[in-house]
Amino acid sequence: MSNLFGTDGIRGRVVLDECDDAGALQRIVEQRLLTPQLMKLLGEALGRCLPEGGEGNQIVIGWDNRPHNETLAAWLTLGFHASNCTVVHIGCASTPMLHYAVLETNSRMGCMITASHNPVEDSGIKVFDARGRKSMPDYENLVSSMAYSLSEEERTIENEIRETGMHPDERHNVDHQDWLQRRLSLVRPLFQHEFSLSNPLRLDCSKGHASTWLSTWLEQQGLSVEEVSNKAKAMNDDCGAGELSPGQAWSWSEIKTSEHLLIQSLESQGVGAVVGAALDGDGDRCLLVRETDTGVEVVDGDDIADALLQACPQAWKVAASIESNLKLLSNIHQHPQMQGFETAVGDRWLSHALETHLADQKQQPLLFGIEDSGHLVFPSPHPHTAEKWSLVGDGAMTLLLSLLAFGNVESKPMEKGWKKRLSVKNPNRWMWDGRNALSNTVESMVRTHLEQAGTVVDWVRGGLPGESNLMLVRCSFNGMDMSFGLRNSGTQEKTSISLRFSQPDPGFDAMLLMRSVQNLLLRTFNPVSY
Repeated sequence: MSNLFGTDGIRGRVVLDECDDAGALQRIVEQRLLTPQLMKLLGEALGRCLPEGGEGNQIVIGWDNRPHNETLAAWLTLGFHASNCTVVHIGCASTPMLHYAVLETNSRMGCMITASHNPVEDSGIKVFDARGRKSMPDYENLVSSMAYSLSEEERTIENEIRETGMHPDERHNVDHQDWLQRRLSLVRPLFQHEFSLSNPLRLDCSKGHASTWLSTWLEQQGLSVEEVSNKAKAMNDDCGAGELSPGQAWSWSEIKTSEHLLIQSLESQGVGAVVGAALDGDGDRCLLVRETDTGVEVVDGDDIADALLQACPQAWKVAASIESNLKLLSNIHQHPQMQGFETAVGDRWLSHALETHLADQKQQPLLFGIEDSGHLVFPSPHPHTAEKWSLVGDGAMTLLLSLLAFGNVESKPMEKGWKKRLSVKNPNRWMWDGRNALSNTVESMVRTHLEQAGTVVDWVRGGLPGESNLMLVRCSFNGMDMSFGLRNSGTQEKTSISLRFSQPDPGFDAMLLMRSVQNLLLRTFNPVSY
């Protein structure tokens, strides 16, 4: 039995061919193909394994505007009805809207049908519990096991039941604009001034749900905004945050030939100006674009976090994933009032790390989680219970916080540490578990390289919740923080190598160290090639 879920739900290329339950499971595991039959099977499995922490059996379903998502929603609904659940549809939406809908309707579970920044041919599902939290690995293993068990049973659904069972019991409208207005009123007092832009902002919502309303709403807030992704052929097609990468930059000549709709639309507004912003397809993350001396550069999640902390230097608690810049956490640890936490990759782990610090209170809680990809998890007020808060990643809210931060700080770009990632395609992923003899060999290699290049103290090898095969090494190298991580990817057949230093120059050929580890893994995983 395989776990059907990856780092962030289930994703695959949609095919509408008919198949049975066993065939649907085989297709998603072996070919990454997602079928309507799989959605029905997942609905039934989820309905029989409702997560703890809620009451009743009401389920909320939303979807983004991929071509076949309404069909997939109908089959998912059928599966939930087969498990005697009540189903509410919110229609075409963003992922944060699904989070809000779960809380608004007091539902037991929410399902968002999306593949985030993946190509429009893909779709998938993200699962939320009654408190609006994304599903965790133990629960996903339980659901996967139930799906396999159900696939072994001989079950048929009468045509009449199939036709009626695909329709929701109720429809519910979520007003994202009202949510943003309420949240904006809560965070504005944290900053000295209103947000403002001295230049027009080019906005790219990846032709997702936000492209239909966000630019108009921002203009009502007094900003000059132009949405560019509506010119795209399809969602995520040469547009959106999914097509941008942290550290990416373009000269003005490169901008003219770029195929990315946001980048090619940019014009000079002055060095340091925020000239563009991009959400991903399901609207749960945001990246900015800032003008430089020679062109423009991506302002990633680490930059946004640093600007927030500069503009509002209070007693923040910040969670950052192991792919964030190490300089960010080093700066937080040096601040007497702030606390920093390192987490596994995936915004659900940011929420997991911060949840115990989310106390009941009237004021906006001073905590957030960040990934360099633009995921910013931030507290949101509960729609019905005073002084209660939830944690949600909302790209539109991230944009508002960014504009407040960059508009109110004497803009000082973040001084970033050194950070590189390499990967090894690894069909034999079982050979790496973070604890075996191979892991010990890698650790020894890393330590030897560092000790030959400088002074190493406070060596610690460990891991993190959510990354069962992660080997994470931390130490002080020549007085700077160092982090080395090696793990199997949760979404692809590859093993990822990460090396970070808190200073921009590690003082030796750090890429030689990374390539040495990469070559060792290549020889181990694919000995026939050597």
